[in-house]
Amino acid sequence: MKSSEELRSQLRSIDHRGYPAYKSLAGSYQFPGFALIIDHVQGDPFASPSALHVEVAHSVAGFSKEYYAKDCSRIALQDFLTRRLASMFEDFNFKAKGSGKSGLLSITRCGQEVLERSACQITEEKIIARFHVGFPAFGRTINAGELEKILFDFLPRCINNSLFYKRLDGKKVEEAVFLAEDQEAVRHLLEKEGLSAFVANGAVLPRKSGVSDLPMEKSIPFYSPASMERTLVLPHRGEISGMAIPRGITLIVGGGYHGKSTLLEALQTGVYNHIGGDGREFVITDNTAVKLRAEDGRSVRKVDISLFINDLPNGTDTTCFSTMDASGSTSQAAGVIESMESGARLFLIDEDTSATNFMLRDDFMQQVISREKEPITPFLERARQLYEQAGISTILVAGSSGAFFYIADHILQMDNYRPVDITEEVKVLCKERKAPRTEAAGFQVPGFTRTFPPMERKGVRDDRRGRQGRDGGNGRDRGGKSHEHMKTKTFGKDSFSLDKQTVDMRYVEQLADGEQTNALAHLLRYGLEQVIDGKRTVRQIVEILSATLEKKGWEALCGSYVPCGLAKPRVQEIFACLNRFRG
Repeated sequence: MKSSEELRSQLRSIDHRGYPAYKSLAGSYQFPGFALIIDHVQGDPFASPSALHVEVAHSVAGFSKEYYAKDCSRIALQDFLTRRLASMFEDFNFKAKGSGKSGLLSITRCGQEVLERSACQITEEKIIARFHVGFPAFGRTINAGELEKILFDFLPRCINNSLFYKRLDGKKVEEAVFLAEDQEAVRHLLEKEGLSAFVANGAVLPRKSGVSDLPMEKSIPFYSPASMERTLVLPHRGEISGMAIPRGITLIVGGGYHGKSTLLEALQTGVYNHIGGDGREFVITDNTAVKLRAEDGRSVRKVDISLFINDLPNGTDTTCFSTMDASGSTSQAAGVIESMESGARLFLIDEDTSATNFMLRDDFMQQVISREKEPITPFLERARQLYEQAGISTILVAGSSGAFFYIADHILQMDNYRPVDITEEVKVLCKERKAPRTEAAGFQVPGFTRTFPPMERKGVRDDRRGRQGRDGGNGRDRGGKSHEHMKTKTFGKDSFSLDKQTVDMRYVEQLADGEQTNALAHLLRYGLEQVIDGKRTVRQIVEILSATLEKKGWEALCGSYVPCGLAKPRVQEIFACLNRFRG
C-alpha cells in the first residue's frame, strides 16, 4: 500500500494532462487513521463519477463491539454511519470546481427504512465506506489542485467526523443501536406469542405525500382498541403498548378515506425496521409477509395454480401453468402460490388492487353462472384453509362485500384513522343472515418442485483463457470456462434490465429502495451464470442465492470491486424477481 504523500506526488505529476491520466491513481493509499482505495476512475468528467472506498480499523474507529455484535445492531450502526457521512458530504459537495461532475461527493441516500447496504459494511476487522467522487477537470484536462483539495482536505474531514466514535454524539449512536435491538425483540415476540403484527400506540402511519415517505405533520396518532391492546417488555425501552394482531384472518373495513389502506401500507413496510422519528418505529410485521395484488400482463412460469383455477375452456394444464400475459385472476393466483413457495406466513391484501373475480363470487352470480361453468375458486373459499392447513394468515382490506365477515377472526373498523374492534357486533349480524359459501373442497398445498431451464446466451465468448469479467471478477463459471458477465442496468425501484431483457418489479410493493432492485439484478445475473442448471428447484436456487449473499457478502456477486448502491432484499423479493424474469 502506498502512502498518502505518494498519492499527492503522483497527482501533482499529472496536472493539466488529458483526463485519462487520472486512471493511474487507481490503488490503495494509507492516510492518517484510514486507508483510501480508488477502485474505479471515470473516463470522462461527464461520465459516472469515480468509485472509492475507505477502510477504518476498529481499533482506530473506537466503536464498542457490542454495537455490531448482533446483526440487527450492526445493520443499524452501518445505517447510522451512512446517513452521517451523507450529511457531511452535503457540506462539501461541488465545493471543488470544474466541468461536468467535477467536485461531486456522494454516497447512498437512505430512506426511512434501515437496510443492509454496500455503502457501509462492518466486518470483524474494520469499517468500510463506499462512495463516489467526481474527479475535477477544466474541460477534459486534469485539475489536480481541486482533486487534491477533495482527497486531502474535504474527505479526511468527512471521514474523521463520521466514522470515528470520539467525533460523534455517543447518545445518538446508542439510540440507533438500541432502537434496532428493541425492534428485533418485538419480532421475536411476534413469533413466540403467535402474532402477525404489532402497531404501537402513538404511531404515526400517514405519510407526508404520495412522493414523500416522511411522516405527515399533525396527523392523527394510532391507538389500539382495548380488546386488542397488548403490552410488551423490550430490553431498552421497557414497556410498550399497542395493537397486537393475532395469526388468523383479520379484516380491515370502514368508510373511504378513513385509513384502511394507510394501515395496510404501514403493515407491509413493517417487515423492515425504521429510523427514529419515522412514526412507524414500532409497526412490526411478520418478516415473511407478502403484499398480494393482481398484475395483469406479467409472465408466469410453471406454477401450480390449480388450488384456485381449474378446467379452463382451452384445456390448459393449471397444475403447471405458464403464460407471458397473465390476466388479473391468474396473476393473483400465481402470486399466492409463489408466495407460499417463498415461505410467507402472512398475506396482505387490499381489495382495491385485487382481481374481483379472484377474490369472491356472490350468491346471485353463482345462481346465474353455475360452478361447473366457472373455473375460478375464489380466495374467499380458500383463506380459511390456507390458515388452518398451511399456517398462512391473512390481513385483508375490504370495502365492497360483507362475505369476508364470515371467515374473519378479527374485524377492525377504521374510523377517522382510529381502529375499532367490531368483531362481536358483526358476528351477531352474520348469524341473522344467510352465510355465503366460504369453503371449497380439494384443498392441497402444492408440491414446490418446479425448475427453471438454464439460460442460453448467443454470441458469448467461451474459452479457457480466463478473460476478465466486466465487474472485476475473473469471469469463470463452475466448469472453469470464462465468459463475459451479463450487462445489468437498473431503472430506479421499478425495474432493471439483464442483457437487454427487462424485469418489471413495479408491483412488488415491498421493495423499499432502488438499491434493492439493483441488488436483485446482480443476484439474478449470478443465479443465471452460476446456479440455475435446469435441475435445481426454484426453492433451492433462492436458498443458494440467499446463503451466498449471507455468508460471502457483496463480493460473491460483484467480484473484488463492490459498488456503492446495493441494498439487501428479502428472500420473498428474490423469489419475486426470479418469477418475473421472462428469459
